[in-house]
Amino acid sequence: MARLNLKAVEERVTPLGARDSYDREFLFELLLAYGKPKGNVTRLRNGSLNVAAEPEREVAQKNVVYFREATGDPLAEVEELRKAAHVVRFNPRFVIVTDYVELVAVDMKTGENLAIPIHNIDKHFTFFLPWAGMEKALYVAEAHADVKAAERMGKLFDELLATNPDLLKLPHGRHALNVFFTRLLFCFFAEDTGIFGESQFTNAVGSHTQLDGSDVDGFLNDLFVALDTKEPSAKPTYLADFPYVNGRLFAAKDTQVVPSFTRQARQLLIDLGTLIWQEINPDIFGSMFQAIVTPGTRSDLGQHYTSVPNILKTIEPLFLDELKEELDSWFNSVKKLEALLDRISEIRIFDPACGSGNFLIIAYKELRRLEHAILERLAELDPKYVVLYAESRISIENFFGIEIDDFAVEVAILSLWIAKHQMNAEYKDKFGVAIPLIPLREAGQIQAGNAITTKWSEVCPGDKTSELYVIGNPPYLGSRNQSAEQKRELSTLTPKYKSLDYVSAWLIKGGEYIRETNAQAAFVTTNSVTQGEQVGILWPQVLGEDLELGYAYTSFKWSNHAKNAAGVTCVVVSLRGRSSATKYIFTDEIRVVAERINPYLADAPDIWIGRRSAPLANLPRLGFGSMPNDGGNLILTDAEKDELLAVAPQMTPYVRGFSGSEEFIKGKTRWCLVIPDDALKSSIQIPEVRRRIEGVRAHRQKSTEKSTKEKAATPNRFYFWAHREADSVIVPATSSERREYIPIGYLDRTTVISNSANVAYGVAPWVFALLTSKTHMVWVKAVGGKMKTDYRYSGTIIYNNFPVPPLSEEMEESLTVAALRVLDVREYHCERTLAQLYDPDLMPDELRAAHGEVDRIVDSIYSKRAYETDEARLSDLFAMYEAMIAEEQSTIKERVAK
Repeated sequence: MARLNLKAVEERVTPLGARDSYDREFLFELLLAYGKPKGNVTRLRNGSLNVAAEPEREVAQKNVVYFREATGDPLAEVEELRKAAHVVRFNPRFVIVTDYVELVAVDMKTGENLAIPIHNIDKHFTFFLPWAGMEKALYVAEAHADVKAAERMGKLFDELLATNPDLLKLPHGRHALNVFFTRLLFCFFAEDTGIFGESQFTNAVGSHTQLDGSDVDGFLNDLFVALDTKEPSAKPTYLADFPYVNGRLFAAKDTQVVPSFTRQARQLLIDLGTLIWQEINPDIFGSMFQAIVTPGTRSDLGQHYTSVPNILKTIEPLFLDELKEELDSWFNSVKKLEALLDRISEIRIFDPACGSGNFLIIAYKELRRLEHAILERLAELDPKYVVLYAESRISIENFFGIEIDDFAVEVAILSLWIAKHQMNAEYKDKFGVAIPLIPLREAGQIQAGNAITTKWSEVCPGDKTSELYVIGNPPYLGSRNQSAEQKRELSTLTPKYKSLDYVSAWLIKGGEYIRETNAQAAFVTTNSVTQGEQVGILWPQVLGEDLELGYAYTSFKWSNHAKNAAGVTCVVVSLRGRSSATKYIFTDEIRVVAERINPYLADAPDIWIGRRSAPLANLPRLGFGSMPNDGGNLILTDAEKDELLAVAPQMTPYVRGFSGSEEFIKGKTRWCLVIPDDALKSSIQIPEVRRRIEGVRAHRQKSTEKSTKEKAATPNRFYFWAHREADSVIVPATSSERREYIPIGYLDRTTVISNSANVAYGVAPWVFALLTSKTHMVWVKAVGGKMKTDYRYSGTIIYNNFPVPPLSEEMEESLTVAALRVLDVREYHCERTLAQLYDPDLMPDELRAAHGEVDRIVDSIYSKRAYETDEARLSDLFAMYEAMIAEEQSTIKERVAK
């Protein structure tokens, strides 16, 4: 079934908002509107697919929806269902409750809520788009107080730093300030969540300190000592009501770090206490808070934290989905559920680039929620279980991390405490049993250090029997953006480090760690490590003969709830030992089973595409255009050309069009001087020509390259001359990633193509059709890599390795007709540049249709069936590439044998 687009979904949902009345049929029509199969909806309607606990008023389909007709308050009922074990068991994407007047829904993946009059469903149709395979760009429903709190913390940080300029000069001054701010954050959270009395900390500061702030440091110092003191009688009377916290947070050795306050700083501190901290999300706030106190990152507040949906892309397929499936399978077995509880209590989670801990926090929360669901079901089967388990068995001591930033380590530990308290509150809501957070006993296993130079098994030990999962979002840093020290670190892991992104270190070390411990890993990383030359350099070492990709998310745009989300394209890759377990490729939230996932993230064998000197297929040679290396002296603008020919019309035969990637795509015109040797003597009689020729000579003579200096003897010639007197196909070396097709085209025999583009001469139109097809674009994206975010076209990697089988004359003719149609449509719109014609928002319908016909014909070369996904195209391309390489090697062996 074809997937629906946004407009189609809107059109199908709109009639549901125009009803006079609603009944149970509403749900089934809603599901059909988002493209759910009619057969499944029919079975849901007649009850054969309905797995709801109360089918007389509920409808449930695993992984899709849990729907209830409300008998009371819909808001209360949706909250009850969201946490219920039988709902967690079926892992529905949406929980919906309605009394057919009001509709309340929750997105179980993102936490986003919807509460609307049911007749306004058409105005909120985007909420349920994941049913149609379209994930929302901003998933996270965190309160904006997270950002506001971080920004206000920043103001207090700046004020204290200005007041205490010598603090950072102390040997451990920055660490001291970092610890101080983590203590403040704990106190704010504690007084809003029942750990302290309500507003106890803020009221104490306001009641027991002077307005000018002069004694705030002394008061806070005494308070921190009190929070690390067990006996109330040992505390000052005015602090005796504060509880004993313990833990490393208020250890006495760090109490000397309180900075001096001003009137402004005191007021900022009190203002921070007026925010609602109980709803703070430690997974986002930690990253924002880190940016506040880390030099040079304030402007990037929150932009690099990983949103909950992106974290779930690592932990769900890695282990959480399997655990939920076991809950489902063993729902009626006390013994099996006890075994599942034992299992999850032993799981270790390790993030070797943990930052402020957001991956660990979400993994902890998800395991706690699963534990709650198991206990709830056990209590239904045998009521003794609520009494038996008055403490969570999911210990934060099983959560490990390495982080190079000192402050982030402190925030990660604090955030785990906050997450634990929040989950304890959920436990109390569900079972009526309070699990106190303090005194703090667990601190997690977060260590400060460099993950590249640290032995991971010493931080998170394990053996072949341990259930251990490595997750995270390591730092990316392309090969050109690394410091000398980072290059040196990479060099300790691989001799081929120079062309690798920094994140490669985590993939290499992840592979080594898996071999030691039998762990499994999943990392969010830029898609650059699954494209271009890096694939062949990196992945043979990572995978070796014993590891595989267990699942992968193909390229997706980075998104989170921050003001300025980082503009990168990411993938998720999981590593594990080779096994017969099912492998999955996720694209746009659609999951496809794969036989083998190669490092290009295609369902195909492991293949390493390297540089190749000649085309694998029967295609004309493609190479760089001509390079002037002339200091600009042989190149002319329109005005310069007109001015020269006005005074020297005899130079007309020696002035040629000159085009590179930018000129061709953006419709710019430039010219070049192509003066043959036998015309040089007469040409330099013209002063302007003589000036330019001498300019070339001088430019080349200044070079430190021997070959360039030698070319100074022939300043009328290009440094490298590739031009042929024949029509040429120009393939731009770079092109915007927004375009569905790289604008490839023909130029006449007089135009010289520059070295900023690729060129092939005497090319038949059917070759043009191949190169401008969607199939070729899929190949470009997979093996070509990027220049920043632009496509980067390499003749030796992309073109020469592109697999094309022998074509019949009939197929060449069909491709020729389709190619000429594309060129005709372009010519019809000649007033527009190719940049405009290939802008996806501006592309004319007839040009899109012409390309569609090219795509249909080219696809038929590779498959008898129409492709539904680009991943299917890529899988067939790799299969053909592998077959052609095998045939080529066989032919070579036969020739050698002869």
